[in-house]
Amino acid sequence: MKFRQVHLDFHTSEAIEGIGSGFSKQQFQEMLKIGHVDSITIFSKCHHGWAYHPTSANEMHPHLSFDLLGAQIEAAHEIGVKTPVYLSAGLDEKLARRYPQWLIRNEQEQLNWVSNFMTPGYHQFCMNTPYLDILAQQVEEVVKNYDADGIFLDIVGVRECYCQYCVTDIRKQGSDPRNIQDMRKMWEETYTRYATRMNETVHAIKPGLPVFHNSSHVDRGRRDLAHLNTHLELESLPTGGWGYDHFPLSARYAQTLGMDFLGMTGKFHTSWGEFGGYKHPNALRYEAALSLANGARCSIGDQLHPGGMMDIATYSLIGEAYREVEEKEDWCRDTTSIADIALLSLEATTWEAGYEDIELRNRYDHDTGAVRILLEGNYLFDVVDMQVDLAKYKVVILPDAILITETMKAKLADFLATGGKVLATGRSGLSSDGTRFELDLGVEWQGVSTFNPSYFRPDFELPSLRTASFVIYTEGQNAVSTPEGIVLGHKENSYFNRDLFTFCSHQHTPSDLQEAGVGMAEGSDGIYIAWNVFEDYAVKGSLPVKEIVCYALDRLLENKTLVTNLPAQGVTTLQVQTASNRWVNHLLYASPVRRGKGVEVIEDLPTLMNTEVTIAATEQVKDVYLAPQNVKLPFSQVDGHVTYTVPLWSCHQMVVLQF
Repeated sequence: MKFRQVHLDFHTSEAIEGIGSGFSKQQFQEMLKIGHVDSITIFSKCHHGWAYHPTSANEMHPHLSFDLLGAQIEAAHEIGVKTPVYLSAGLDEKLARRYPQWLIRNEQEQLNWVSNFMTPGYHQFCMNTPYLDILAQQVEEVVKNYDADGIFLDIVGVRECYCQYCVTDIRKQGSDPRNIQDMRKMWEETYTRYATRMNETVHAIKPGLPVFHNSSHVDRGRRDLAHLNTHLELESLPTGGWGYDHFPLSARYAQTLGMDFLGMTGKFHTSWGEFGGYKHPNALRYEAALSLANGARCSIGDQLHPGGMMDIATYSLIGEAYREVEEKEDWCRDTTSIADIALLSLEATTWEAGYEDIELRNRYDHDTGAVRILLEGNYLFDVVDMQVDLAKYKVVILPDAILITETMKAKLADFLATGGKVLATGRSGLSSDGTRFELDLGVEWQGVSTFNPSYFRPDFELPSLRTASFVIYTEGQNAVSTPEGIVLGHKENSYFNRDLFTFCSHQHTPSDLQEAGVGMAEGSDGIYIAWNVFEDYAVKGSLPVKEIVCYALDRLLENKTLVTNLPAQGVTTLQVQTASNRWVNHLLYASPVRRGKGVEVIEDLPTLMNTEVTIAATEQVKDVYLAPQNVKLPFSQVDGHVTYTVPLWSCHQMVVLQF
């Protein structure tokens, strides 16, 4: 997999003439060179349904007069640039109007994506219809006729559908479309059949050719779906609504799967489909570096003008980032992460437990809030499912709502027996029936608190705020300490909940300042916090909540692998290159700001001075140096800890510990 990829969208209406008329082999190559691009995903078929090459399996765009796909492949290969080929799988607006009976429908027979044909937009196909055969022919044609370096199939995944093909099939199976469990099983089978058909179609012609099925999100806990791909492409456009903490969450899970993967961002100011929008070069520099720091390769989305000319502003912008990536590649190949903490993804565990709480499965705040705290606290962590080996970790976090199944209980017992610890919050740690704790966390459960919000008064001082009665906005639990439990703080209730005849002030009623059970406690298995603190941090971003969690983690982590004075908006990771016998410490810093209505923008990249890092390493370190500069740093190694200071850096700095 290449490091410096471009994903070149080309969704082009039949109402536009002169398609590709401005394409120039020389100009195409020149832009790729300016952009330092080594792989570019180009189009066989777009969302409008048109092909950009001669075809018998589809129809060529009516205003294209030559083989654009073939010309792009020839031009790219001539200068050593790879060319994966894109086909819109889930969308084909040309066919949607001809065969509306093949489209995904909800229970009310409404269409997917846009609800009718009088609104501009696309309509999504059900893969349990004859459309699948047409798509397979289109894929086969491309792989046979073109020297593609991969196949990218877009807008696919497990989809809910009540089209008449799905209704007929479920009835043939002796079930009923009102039986949601049987419908979900059929939707899963539909997607697996689609992906298997596409993979077999490709590999029957070119065994081993990379294939990726893009659903825009890699479901944590669905390794079966992940491994239907040869690699992963993590779509994460920070300015397009994903935000800058989305990619680390996805990447810290993806790296545990043992698959090649890349981070896909965009050059756009907002998101896909934007012409004339450009983000600041510093933003792309940071986003590319964020991929490298998390063990990923890089992909930047662009959109080709209908005339076929590559945009000089875009490739100058991309080149700012990719010139730096090119210099850094040697220290970013074949890496594995070092992590103290395993964040057990709530999304993953709800997939593994089944569909009993479909609403909870679609709530990502718990995972998101945990990742934000871990990033801001400079912890080394992975995001994991229950199939991961926990032996490498010191602490497992159970965020907010993870009930303990028998399988999970056995796995955690093995982890705890070797000295591991657990941080559980909210309802996490309770038995699968939600009646008692399955772990010794120093508390007994007494039910869900009826007060919202309630308050936490720690028995320790926070670094920034000393001690107080801190409001926590999310659901709390009533708990009392066990005889052996160590109480670290208490819960306090408000005088009353805000209601018609009982309200006080502008927001919520203050604490009554009376102890109302345990707010935080420690037992032999770890620490318990009696609120959904990770959901709270994702929604409210309260400083006391973060410092409470960090206090618990620091108490559980007796010997952190990495300690640094990097500010809260920094990111640090530690990657191992076993073949080169070295560790690479990535340091990143940027401070996104919100502009307009919620667009996160990076413009300024301040210079940081005297960033101190201490890393636990028992093996003797030979050298510590900055990469790619190859400048040695003074360091000391005392009692199994290597300490160094990075005097001056901006955006992204790699520090190499050579053993």
